[in-house]
Amino acid sequence: MTKLCEHLPFVQLAEQYGTPLYVYSQNALTQAYQHYVHAFSGCRPLICYAVKANGNLSIIKHFAQLGSGFDTVSGGEIARVLAAGGDASKIIFSGVGKTVAEMEFALNAGIKCFNVESLPELDRLNEVAARLDKIAPISLRINPDVDAKTHPYISTGLKANKFGIAMADAERAYQHAHSLKNLRIVGIDCHIGSQLTDLSPLVEACERMLNLVDKLATQGIVFEHIDLGGGVGIVYKDENVPDLAQYAAAVEKMLAGRNLSLVLEPGRSLVGNAGTLVTRVEYVKHGEEKNFVVVDAAMNDLMRPALYQAYHHIENAAENGQPEIVADVVGAICETGDFIGKERKIAAQQGDLLLVRSAGAYAASMASNYNARCRAAEVLVNGDTARLVRKRETLDDLLANERDLL
Repeated sequence: MTKLCEHLPFVQLAEQYGTPLYVYSQNALTQAYQHYVHAFSGCRPLICYAVKANGNLSIIKHFAQLGSGFDTVSGGEIARVLAAGGDASKIIFSGVGKTVAEMEFALNAGIKCFNVESLPELDRLNEVAARLDKIAPISLRINPDVDAKTHPYISTGLKANKFGIAMADAERAYQHAHSLKNLRIVGIDCHIGSQLTDLSPLVEACERMLNLVDKLATQGIVFEHIDLGGGVGIVYKDENVPDLAQYAAAVEKMLAGRNLSLVLEPGRSLVGNAGTLVTRVEYVKHGEEKNFVVVDAAMNDLMRPALYQAYHHIENAAENGQPEIVADVVGAICETGDFIGKERKIAAQQGDLLLVRSAGAYAASMASNYNARCRAAEVLVNGDTARLVRKRETLDDLLANERDLL
């Protein structure tokens, strides 16, 4: 059996566009977005796609056409949203290290809100806004100290994490923000981590945030929205399917009777399972202790396994009639940590195409040129049509910014 992306065989796509190749399903993107819209329909939600998950301009444009807002963490991401036709008034600007230039760019663009993560950032933003004769709309990212029970590298809501303002300092921080003339408080924000399959920590974080909202209301500090961040996980292997409807029902109940709109910042759960990394087997190597399937994709194309031992399902694009072996699927990069999957049962022979699933999030967006490798092409499939949405890099592209400086 030959595997398909929507109506197109992956084998056909690999023949046309080469490998390694990122392939995205437009229908899967749409369904994931609409799942959020329908689940949270009672909360007046603004769904802000987290651009860091996958910043391809065509993917951003597709979400913009669906009505999405955007969560960004750099001036570059804001520029990508604007270049793709995104609405500046639906852009949230998060991140712990905003520069003066980024603040100026965001203010001039007219974004919806700055998610401020420290007191020094508050003061800097007020100064920049004053110099530009503007009022900066702000929300403070509060760290609710809720354990997301996820991998330490993607946990963001604990006291030891670099993100946000501690709950113990939140009241004083909002009082300070309220005193600054070129800031306008519009919201309150939290984000506790990523790849959550048990969504109860998100509910707990919402409860803690609303307690703070009520306390600040008695001091005349009133909010227009509450931003609960993202973090909803996807199924990579055998995780529980997150119950988005149950989470939405709990949030809707907590927001009932409050004049607060809801902002959400999903990333992985919108694009993760819409993407597949297609890679070709270069060699099957039978070692003394292990077998290795060496493919033309590597850790520069998919960093997650090397970064935090993440699992991605790997399967053949077409049946080949060969017996299965147990092998590590590895790339050509000169690092022992360069692997796509370990101890996998797979029927692979030289020339076969393998599909690395759930590669729509944090694959292309984290890709690099390590070992002078060119970044892969990206293709967006819609039914029985495919469109190249990022050209494959060439060696000339890699050398262009240095050759003239020799």
